[in-house]
Amino acid sequence: MIFPLENLIEYEGNMYAITSAASRRAYQLSMLQDPEVKEHEGKVVSLAAQQVFTKEIEFRIEEGPSS
Repeated sequence: MIFPLENLIEYEGNMYAITSAASRRAYQLSMLQDPEVKEHEGKVVSLAAQQVFTKEIEFRIEEGPSS
């Protein structure tokens, strides 16, 4: 599996949000030692990005407390 560059190029939403979501998902997959990571030759970031772009997982940005 390679990083889904085509999805990244075509993405029209908030780039910060989707990058943050993929990064957090990669951390989750790594910490949980998800068996799917082994199936994808240990490419955690690519797997996480694929899951985010294909909407296999959903994410949302939560507002922090206002000052």
